[in-house]
Amino acid sequence: MSQNTATPGHSPSRRTSARSRKLALAGAATFGAAALAFTLVPAGEAQTTSEAVSTAPVVFSQTQLKDVKASVTDQLAGASVKAEAAAAKKKAADAAAAKKAAAKKAAARKAAAKAAKERAAKEAASRAAKRAALKKAAVKSYSNNLDGWIKESLDIMKSKGIPGTYNGLYRNIIRESSGNPNAINNWDVNAINGTPSIGLLQIIKPTFDAYHVSGTVHSQYDPVANITAAANYAADKYGSIDNVNGAY
Repeated sequence: MSQNTATPGHSPSRRTSARSRKLALAGAATFGAAALAFTLVPAGEAQTTSEAVSTAPVVFSQTQLKDVKASVTDQLAGASVKAEAAAAKKKAADAAAAKKAAAKKAAARKAAAKAAKERAAKEAASRAAKRAALKKAAVKSYSNNLDGWIKESLDIMKSKGIPGTYNGLYRNIIRESSGNPNAINNWDVNAINGTPSIGLLQIIKPTFDAYHVSGTVHSQYDPVANITAAANYAADKYGSIDNVNGAY
């Protein structure tokens, strides 16, 4: 009487299936080896070699297995090296691009700072020049004589846009008053009407009041105020004191 000697947990059908797979693999290996042997022997010996190979077991040595394993390992290592090299190259390119962008930004900031500094320097120089001009104008002095009065009046006329030259003023002053700021005409029609001509350019009170220039003393006897008001009147009536060659 036969006894069931199957190992617990392993059915006979499973054991048979595993055995079948092993046999199939062994057969495939044998067939491959036979085919390889067939290609390596002369044609006349193909039958004998094939029969010999078909009955011989296929055995792989430890050296062959090691060689295969080493080849696979080398391939994996080569792929890893290539991947690392590509990653390093990309990292270096990114770092170079970032460095270039940072340098460009730094250069732009430096250029902007330089432009701002130059602009500030120009503005400061302009303000300094204006202050110097104002200071010079403020401290400018004139001699207390006919030459100084005419020159001071000309500066005021220039600032107010009133035309006239030194020669034009001088010529009319000499004709009207001989350069005497206190000269007064008590005999002409203006004097008869109660408004005598007074000062260097012999201007009457109504005309002086109408053409008085701000910044000068409001007095017909003041030489600078008299010259400037008369020049302002002449510019309005004749275009310029230079165009006046007689009584006006």
